Amino acid sequence: MNPPDKKDSLLLRAARGESVERVPVWAMRQAGRWDPEFMQLRQGRGFFDFSSDVELASQASLLPVRMGVDAVILFYDITTLPVSMGLPFSLQPKRGPVPANPVRTREDVLRLNPLPGPETFASVRGMLKKVRERLGGSLPVLVFAGAPFTVAAYCIGTGKDMEATRQFARESPLVWGELLERLSSATIHYLNTLIAEGADAYQLFDSWAGMLSPEEYQRWAQEYHQRILSGARGVPRILFVKECPYLNKQVETPAEVISLGKRHDLKAARAKYPHLVFQGNVDEAILHKGTPEQVRAAVFDCLRAGGGHRHILNLNHGVDKDTPVANFQAFIQAAKEFLHR
Repeated sequence: MNPPDKKDSLLLRAARGESVERVPVWAMRQAGRWDPEFMQLRQGRGFFDFSSDVELASQASLLPVRMGVDAVILFYDITTLPVSMGLPFSLQPKRGPVPANPVRTREDVLRLNPLPGPETFASVRGMLKKVRERLGGSLPVLVFAGAPFTVAAYCIGTGKDMEATRQFARESPLVWGELLERLSSATIHYLNTLIAEGADAYQLFDSWAGMLSPEEYQRWAQEYHQRILSGARGVPRILFVKECPYLNKQVETPAEVISLGKRHDLKAARAKYPHLVFQGNVDEAILHKGTPEQVRAAVFDCLRAGGGHRHILNLNHGVDKDTPVANFQAFIQAAKEFLHR
């Protein structure tokens, strides 16, 4: 028998707005510390050491397949791209990604390669090849990149500290602007390379942009979302901005799929923007702190709101590290049980 065609997969058909027999399901951080098998595989290795090991990172990416997910997303970090541009990072407890030498000057920005060679992110490319081979076409493979605002905040060493990021932008506007521009060019180049090598879809993450003012969002986020989503094409594009208050701006981008947070009403969004596909928006806190029964109820409510069409089931953001395995299993299984209710 021939392997199934990924173009006919539930997720890709849903992302294109086609009819599906059930709503597809996957989760951000579906491969991670919440899974005991992941922790056994990682065996205490540092994040970048582990994620740059093609064999181990490929195994990690594939672990959620046993749970019944409808897509695999590769296991790496959004700072993989600035590392390939020439800025080393480490992942520190309670701080997240920290640059070895935070960007401070224009010279620091100019040292970052806006078109990093494919060999500089060979581990991601190797993982993409290996995961595709092992899946044999049974599931689509997603890749991702961080949007310039969020990645730039990590490059200057401020991360999720919004006021510190604003202060840097005020005090060094030319450096900040040039950093955003350079990251934008590199992101387009990076995603197009992965698309050419077989990625089936991608998600653009702007984790902290939802905390910006409307004017900041337009200048530091929206402009670059437009540019990257227009520049990296050929596969379904998902835009994720954590709990973004600017849905009216997100829907103006070329993204086929908009990932919704819990602040938005999925049914209302579907009615207002019927031409778009929405992803989400089960509250991650229910998986983290609820019971399997509560998880199933939340999934059923979400699927009813989504209407069974132009919808990809996901969370409002990533799976928490302390999420019980039984709750993640309930999340996936409920998506498949819904049609039978």
